[in-house]
Amino acid sequence: MIDSNSILNHINEYIQRIEYHKYPSSLYEPIKYVLSLGGKRIRPQLMLMAYNLYRDDIDTIMPNACALEMFHNFTLLHDDLMDNADMRRGNPTVHVKWHQNAAILSGDTMLLLAYNMFIETLSRYEIQAFQRACNTFCEATLAVSEGQQYDIDFETRLDVTEDEYIEMIRLKTSVLLACALKIGAELASASVDDAQNLYDFGEKIGLAFQLQDDLLDVYGDPSVFGKKIGGDILCNKKTYMLINALQLASNTDKELLLHWINKKQFNPEDKIASVTTIYDTVGIRNLCKSKIEYYFEEAINSLSKVGVSEDKKLGLKEFAYKLLNREK
Repeated sequence: MIDSNSILNHINEYIQRIEYHKYPSSLYEPIKYVLSLGGKRIRPQLMLMAYNLYRDDIDTIMPNACALEMFHNFTLLHDDLMDNADMRRGNPTVHVKWHQNAAILSGDTMLLLAYNMFIETLSRYEIQAFQRACNTFCEATLAVSEGQQYDIDFETRLDVTEDEYIEMIRLKTSVLLACALKIGAELASASVDDAQNLYDFGEKIGLAFQLQDDLLDVYGDPSVFGKKIGGDILCNKKTYMLINALQLASNTDKELLLHWINKKQFNPEDKIASVTTIYDTVGIRNLCKSKIEYYFEEAINSLSKVGVSEDKKLGLKEFAYKLLNREK
Protein backbone atom coordinates (compact mmCIF):
# COMPACT_ATOMS: atom_id res chain seq x y z
CA MET A 1 0.00 0.00 0.00
CA ILE A 2 1.19 3.52 -0.85
CA ASP A 3 1.10 5.92 2.10
CA SER A 4 -1.08 9.06 2.02
CA ASN A 5 1.90 11.45 1.93
CA SER A 6 3.24 9.79 -1.20
CA ILE A 7 -0.22 9.90 -2.76
CA LEU A 8 -0.54 13.61 -1.95
CA ASN A 9 2.84 14.30 -3.53
CA HIS A 10 1.78 12.44 -6.68
CA ILE A 11 -1.41 14.50 -6.87
CA ASN A 12 0.34 17.84 -6.43
CA GLU A 13 2.97 16.94 -9.02
CA TYR A 14 0.28 15.97 -11.53
CA ILE A 15 -1.69 19.18 -10.95
CA GLN A 16 1.47 21.27 -11.36
CA ARG A 17 2.11 19.59 -14.71
CA ILE A 18 -1.33 20.43 -16.13
CA GLU A 19 -0.75 22.59 -19.21
CA TYR A 20 -3.12 25.21 -20.54
CA HIS A 21 -2.39 25.79 -24.23
CA LYS A 22 -5.59 27.61 -25.00
CA TYR A 23 -6.30 31.33 -24.99
CA PRO A 24 -7.29 33.83 -23.70
CA SER A 25 -4.81 33.46 -20.86
CA SER A 26 -7.02 35.65 -18.66
CA LEU A 27 -9.52 32.78 -18.59
CA TYR A 28 -6.96 30.24 -17.36
CA GLU A 29 -4.93 32.36 -14.95
CA PRO A 30 -7.58 32.20 -12.19
CA ILE A 31 -7.74 28.41 -12.65
CA LYS A 32 -3.98 28.03 -12.26
CA TYR A 33 -4.11 30.38 -9.29
CA VAL A 34 -6.79 28.40 -7.47
CA LEU A 35 -5.08 25.07 -8.05
CA SER A 36 -1.74 26.52 -6.94
CA LEU A 37 -3.17 27.40 -3.52
CA GLY A 38 -2.88 23.75 -2.54
CA GLY A 39 -5.39 22.44 -0.07
CA LYS A 40 -5.80 19.02 1.47
CA ARG A 41 -6.67 17.30 -1.85
CA ILE A 42 -9.00 15.05 0.13
CA ARG A 43 -11.14 13.85 -2.76
CA PRO A 44 -8.37 12.69 -5.11
CA GLN A 45 -6.53 11.14 -2.17
CA LEU A 46 -9.61 9.12 -1.27
CA MET A 47 -10.11 7.98 -4.85
CA LEU A 48 -6.51 6.84 -5.17
CA MET A 49 -6.54 5.13 -1.77
CA ALA A 50 -9.71 3.24 -2.66
CA TYR A 51 -8.19 2.16 -5.98
CA ASN A 52 -5.00 1.14 -4.18
CA LEU A 53 -6.97 -1.31 -2.04
CA TYR A 54 -7.16 -3.50 -5.15
CA ARG A 55 -4.42 -2.34 -7.54
CA ASP A 56 -0.97 -0.78 -7.29
CA ASP A 57 -0.82 1.21 -10.55
CA ILE A 58 -2.24 4.44 -9.11
CA ASP A 59 -0.80 6.54 -11.95
CA THR A 60 -3.46 4.98 -14.18
CA ILE A 61 -6.22 6.66 -12.21
CA MET A 62 -4.46 9.99 -11.58
CA PRO A 63 -6.32 11.97 -14.30
CA ASN A 64 -9.66 10.79 -12.90
CA ALA A 65 -8.67 11.70 -9.35
CA CYS A 66 -7.45 15.15 -10.38
CA ALA A 67 -10.59 15.66 -12.45
CA LEU A 68 -12.52 15.39 -9.19
CA GLU A 69 -10.17 17.91 -7.59
CA MET A 70 -10.69 20.25 -10.55
CA PHE A 71 -14.44 19.92 -10.10
CA HIS A 72 -14.19 20.55 -6.36
CA ASN A 73 -12.19 23.74 -6.93
CA PHE A 74 -14.77 24.87 -9.48
CA THR A 75 -17.40 24.68 -6.76
CA LEU A 76 -15.17 26.72 -4.43
CA LEU A 77 -14.94 29.57 -6.93
CA HIS A 78 -18.71 29.81 -7.13
CA ASP A 79 -19.25 29.17 -3.40
CA ASP A 80 -16.88 32.00 -2.49
CA LEU A 81 -18.70 34.32 -4.86
CA MET A 82 -22.15 33.40 -3.53
CA ASP A 83 -20.92 33.68 0.07
CA ASN A 84 -19.05 36.91 -0.66
CA ALA A 85 -15.98 35.35 0.97
CA ASP A 86 -12.75 37.32 0.60
CA MET A 87 -10.24 34.65 1.68
CA ARG A 88 -9.60 31.06 0.65
CA ARG A 89 -6.69 29.07 2.11
CA GLY A 90 -5.20 32.28 3.45
CA ASN A 91 -5.27 34.01 0.05
CA PRO A 92 -7.67 36.38 -1.76
CA THR A 93 -10.54 34.62 -3.48
CA VAL A 94 -10.79 34.82 -7.27
CA HIS A 95 -13.59 37.38 -7.34
CA VAL A 96 -11.51 39.60 -5.03
CA LYS A 97 -8.19 39.15 -6.87
CA TRP A 98 -9.84 39.55 -10.29
CA HIS A 99 -13.60 40.21 -10.42
CA GLN A 100 -16.95 38.43 -10.19
CA ASN A 101 -17.13 37.58 -13.88
CA ALA A 102 -13.75 35.85 -13.66
CA ALA A 103 -15.03 33.63 -10.84
CA ILE A 104 -18.07 32.67 -12.89
CA LEU A 105 -16.42 32.10 -16.25
CA SER A 106 -13.20 30.48 -15.02
CA GLY A 107 -15.29 28.33 -12.70
CA ASP A 108 -17.45 27.16 -15.58
CA THR A 109 -14.30 26.36 -17.53
CA MET A 110 -12.98 24.27 -14.63
CA LEU A 111 -16.16 22.20 -14.73
CA LEU A 112 -15.66 21.47 -18.42
CA LEU A 113 -11.97 20.69 -17.91
CA ALA A 114 -12.89 18.29 -15.12
CA TYR A 115 -15.25 16.31 -17.36
CA ASN A 116 -12.69 16.29 -20.17
CA MET A 117 -9.92 15.02 -17.84
CA PHE A 118 -12.21 12.24 -16.67
CA ILE A 119 -13.57 10.94 -19.98
CA GLU A 120 -10.26 11.07 -21.85
CA THR A 121 -9.10 8.04 -19.83
CA LEU A 122 -11.77 5.75 -21.32
CA SER A 123 -9.27 3.46 -23.07
CA ARG A 124 -7.54 2.59 -19.77
CA TYR A 125 -10.43 0.66 -18.24
CA GLU A 126 -12.97 -2.05 -18.88
CA ILE A 127 -15.92 -0.34 -20.53
CA GLN A 128 -18.48 -1.43 -17.93
CA ALA A 129 -16.29 -0.32 -15.04
CA PHE A 130 -15.74 3.05 -16.72
CA GLN A 131 -19.46 3.51 -17.39
CA ARG A 132 -20.23 2.86 -13.72
CA ALA A 133 -17.55 5.33 -12.69
CA CYS A 134 -18.89 7.99 -15.10
CA ASN A 135 -22.38 7.54 -13.68
CA THR A 136 -20.98 7.94 -10.17
CA PHE A 137 -19.07 11.08 -11.21
CA CYS A 138 -22.25 12.59 -12.70
CA GLU A 139 -24.18 11.66 -9.56
CA ALA A 140 -21.65 13.54 -7.45
CA THR A 141 -21.61 16.69 -9.56
CA LEU A 142 -25.41 16.88 -9.65
CA ALA A 143 -25.69 16.30 -5.90
CA VAL A 144 -23.35 19.21 -5.17
CA SER A 145 -25.63 21.59 -7.10
CA GLU A 146 -28.70 20.23 -5.33
CA GLY A 147 -27.03 20.71 -1.97
CA GLN A 148 -25.94 24.23 -2.85
CA GLN A 149 -29.50 25.14 -3.83
CA TYR A 150 -30.82 23.83 -0.51
CA ASP A 151 -28.16 25.93 1.20
CA ILE A 152 -29.38 29.01 -0.68
CA ASP A 153 -33.03 28.19 0.10
CA PHE A 154 -32.21 27.92 3.79
CA GLU A 155 -30.96 31.53 3.83
CA THR A 156 -34.54 32.84 3.88
CA ARG A 157 -35.90 30.29 6.35
CA LEU A 158 -35.83 30.19 10.15
CA ASP A 159 -37.54 26.80 10.42
CA VAL A 160 -34.76 24.64 8.94
CA THR A 161 -34.62 21.35 10.83
CA GLU A 162 -31.54 19.37 11.77
CA ASP A 163 -32.56 16.58 9.38
CA GLU A 164 -32.89 19.05 6.51
CA TYR A 165 -29.47 20.45 7.28
CA ILE A 166 -27.86 17.01 7.40
CA GLU A 167 -29.39 16.17 4.02
CA MET A 168 -28.09 19.46 2.60
CA ILE A 169 -24.50 18.85 3.70
CA ARG A 170 -24.78 15.21 2.59
CA LEU A 171 -25.49 16.44 -0.93
CA LYS A 172 -23.17 19.43 -0.93
CA THR A 173 -20.14 17.85 0.75
CA SER A 174 -20.49 14.17 1.62
CA VAL A 175 -21.54 12.76 -1.74
CA LEU A 176 -18.40 14.04 -3.44
CA LEU A 177 -16.18 12.29 -0.89
CA ALA A 178 -18.30 9.16 -1.07
CA CYS A 179 -18.22 9.10 -4.86
CA ALA A 180 -14.45 9.63 -4.87
CA LEU A 181 -14.06 6.37 -2.97
CA LYS A 182 -16.69 4.59 -5.03
CA ILE A 183 -15.11 5.66 -8.33
CA GLY A 184 -11.72 4.42 -7.14
CA ALA A 185 -13.25 1.05 -6.33
CA GLU A 186 -15.22 0.90 -9.59
CA LEU A 187 -12.22 1.70 -11.78
CA ALA A 188 -10.32 -1.04 -9.95
CA SER A 189 -13.19 -3.46 -10.79
CA ALA A 190 -14.01 -4.02 -7.12
CA SER A 191 -17.23 -5.79 -6.14
CA VAL A 192 -20.49 -3.88 -6.01
CA ASP A 193 -20.70 -4.46 -2.24
CA ASP A 194 -17.20 -3.12 -1.65
CA ALA A 195 -17.89 -0.04 -3.78
CA GLN A 196 -21.09 0.65 -1.81
CA ASN A 197 -19.43 0.15 1.59
CA LEU A 198 -16.66 2.54 0.58
CA TYR A 199 -19.35 4.99 -0.55
CA ASP A 200 -21.06 4.70 2.84
CA PHE A 201 -17.72 5.21 4.60
CA GLY A 202 -17.08 8.39 2.60
CA GLU A 203 -20.60 9.69 3.11
CA LYS A 204 -20.35 9.47 6.91
CA ILE A 205 -16.82 10.88 6.93
CA GLY A 206 -18.13 13.73 4.78
CA LEU A 207 -20.86 14.52 7.29
CA ALA A 208 -18.35 14.52 10.13
CA PHE A 209 -15.99 16.64 8.02
CA GLN A 210 -18.61 19.33 7.31
CA LEU A 211 -19.77 19.47 10.92
CA GLN A 212 -16.11 19.88 11.89
CA ASP A 213 -15.92 22.74 9.38
CA ASP A 214 -18.95 24.38 11.03
CA LEU A 215 -17.27 24.00 14.40
CA LEU A 216 -13.96 25.46 13.20
CA ASP A 217 -15.74 28.42 11.62
CA VAL A 218 -16.73 29.47 15.13
CA TYR A 219 -13.99 28.05 17.35
CA GLY A 220 -11.02 27.62 15.01
CA ASP A 221 -7.78 29.60 14.92
CA PRO A 222 -7.96 31.92 11.87
CA SER A 223 -4.18 31.73 11.36
CA VAL A 224 -4.52 27.94 11.01
CA PHE A 225 -8.02 27.73 9.51
CA GLY A 226 -7.02 29.86 6.51
CA LYS A 227 -10.01 32.20 6.58
CA LYS A 228 -11.75 34.54 8.97
CA ILE A 229 -13.63 33.03 11.89
CA GLY A 230 -17.35 33.69 12.23
CA GLY A 231 -18.24 33.88 8.55
CA ASP A 232 -21.22 31.56 8.99
CA ILE A 233 -22.50 33.69 11.86
CA LEU A 234 -22.24 36.90 9.84
CA CYS A 235 -24.10 35.33 6.90
CA ASN A 236 -26.79 33.78 9.13
CA LYS A 237 -25.91 30.37 7.70
CA LYS A 238 -28.32 27.73 8.96
CA THR A 239 -25.60 25.49 10.29
CA TYR A 240 -26.02 22.58 12.68
CA MET A 241 -24.93 24.97 15.41
CA LEU A 242 -27.40 27.77 14.71
CA ILE A 243 -30.30 25.37 14.12
CA ASN A 244 -29.75 23.69 17.48
CA ALA A 245 -29.08 26.95 19.28
CA LEU A 246 -32.48 28.24 18.13
CA GLN A 247 -34.07 25.07 19.50
CA LEU A 248 -32.22 24.90 22.80
CA ALA A 249 -31.68 28.53 23.81
CA SER A 250 -33.71 30.19 26.52
CA ASN A 251 -36.38 32.64 25.40
CA THR A 252 -34.06 35.54 26.14
CA ASP A 253 -31.15 34.08 24.20
CA LYS A 254 -33.41 33.05 21.35
CA GLU A 255 -34.71 36.60 21.08
CA LEU A 256 -31.13 37.84 20.99
CA LEU A 257 -30.26 35.33 18.27
CA LEU A 258 -33.24 36.46 16.20
CA HIS A 259 -32.21 40.07 16.80
CA TRP A 260 -28.80 39.42 15.28
CA ILE A 261 -30.27 37.38 12.41
CA ASN A 262 -32.67 40.18 11.47
CA LYS A 263 -30.29 43.10 12.07
CA LYS A 264 -29.06 44.63 8.80
CA GLN A 265 -26.43 47.02 10.12
CA PHE A 266 -24.02 45.81 12.80
CA ASN A 267 -20.43 45.59 13.90
CA PRO A 268 -19.18 42.17 12.72
CA GLU A 269 -17.06 41.55 15.82
CA ASP A 270 -20.01 42.32 18.09
CA LYS A 271 -22.30 39.91 16.29
CA ILE A 272 -19.75 37.10 16.27
CA ALA A 273 -18.97 37.57 19.96
CA SER A 274 -22.63 37.72 21.01
CA VAL A 275 -23.74 34.67 19.01
CA THR A 276 -20.70 32.67 20.13
CA THR A 277 -21.54 33.47 23.76
CA ILE A 278 -25.01 32.03 23.22
CA TYR A 279 -23.48 28.92 21.66
CA ASP A 280 -21.26 28.59 24.74
CA THR A 281 -24.24 28.95 27.06
CA VAL A 282 -26.29 26.31 25.26
CA GLY A 283 -23.38 23.88 24.92
CA ILE A 284 -23.42 23.81 21.14
CA ARG A 285 -19.71 23.04 20.90
CA ASN A 286 -19.99 19.71 22.74
CA LEU A 287 -23.25 18.87 20.97
CA CYS A 288 -21.56 19.31 17.61
CA LYS A 289 -18.54 17.28 18.70
CA SER A 290 -20.81 14.41 19.76
CA LYS A 291 -22.49 14.40 16.36
CA ILE A 292 -19.11 14.37 14.64
CA GLU A 293 -18.04 11.36 16.71
CA TYR A 294 -21.31 9.56 15.90
CA TYR A 295 -20.79 9.87 12.15
CA PHE A 296 -17.14 8.91 12.49
CA GLU A 297 -18.08 5.65 14.22
CA GLU A 298 -20.67 4.95 11.51
CA ALA A 299 -17.98 5.50 8.89
CA ILE A 300 -15.55 3.10 10.52
CA ASN A 301 -18.30 0.49 10.72
CA SER A 302 -18.87 0.75 6.95
CA LEU A 303 -15.14 0.51 6.29
CA SER A 304 -14.96 -2.68 8.37
CA LYS A 305 -17.32 -4.37 5.86
CA VAL A 306 -15.01 -3.80 2.88
CA GLY A 307 -13.68 -7.17 1.76
CA VAL A 308 -9.94 -6.57 1.86
CA SER A 309 -7.44 -7.25 4.63
CA GLU A 310 -7.37 -4.92 7.64
CA ASP A 311 -3.80 -3.83 6.95
CA LYS A 312 -4.88 -2.54 3.53
CA LYS A 313 -7.68 -0.49 5.12
CA LEU A 314 -5.38 1.02 7.72
CA GLY A 315 -4.47 3.97 5.49
CA LEU A 316 -8.12 4.98 5.03
CA LYS A 317 -8.78 4.60 8.74
CA GLU A 318 -5.80 6.79 9.63
CA PHE A 319 -6.86 9.32 7.01
CA ALA A 320 -10.30 9.51 8.62
CA TYR A 321 -8.77 10.06 12.06
CA LYS A 322 -6.71 12.96 10.69
CA LEU A 323 -9.84 14.57 9.27
CA LEU A 324 -11.60 14.22 12.59
CA ASN A 325 -8.76 15.84 14.53
CA ARG A 326 -7.93 18.60 12.06
CA GLU A 327 -7.66 22.31 12.93
CA LYS A 328 -8.09 23.66 9.40
